[in-house]
Amino acid sequence: MRLTTKGRFAVTAMADLAMRDKQGPVTLASISERQSISQSYLEQLFGKLRRRNIVVAVRGPGGGYNLARPSAEITISAIIEAVDESVDSTQCGGMANCHNGQQCITHDLWEGLNKVIHTYLAEVNLEQLVNSQPAAKAVVSHVAMPKKMDKPKLAVA
Repeated sequence: MRLTTKGRFAVTAMADLAMRDKQGPVTLASISERQSISQSYLEQLFGKLRRRNIVVAVRGPGGGYNLARPSAEITISAIIEAVDESVDSTQCGGMANCHNGQQCITHDLWEGLNKVIHTYLAEVNLEQLVNSQPAAKAVVSHVAMPKKMDKPKLAVA
């Protein structure tokens, strides 16, 4: 399988961004620090993600990146494809020419696996990924909850 660090890092960085998206623009420096991914590598990835309308750049002081649309509308496969990554189990890149210019005897097996993987990644969105992470729940609940909550007032009839 040829899902390299490019695809993995893109998904990781996007999950980090999605966890903090409600806080305003997120800097690549902060993602780099939290996820131990080179900032220059993130700049390359986010350039591709921006061109595919997955993220939007916010310039100026307090700038960074935001999601271009709700996290529930961004599939993991869209992120991987945006950074020019493919998930391919075949040895021939799907060309069916890996055995002396002919299709090898296991080609259909690996093609079937490719379809299953692509279907799975297309069915999982960024919101689901983030919500499945205990650390994400802590970040999201910390951001969403005010420091002090007033008790609800009951209406008297």
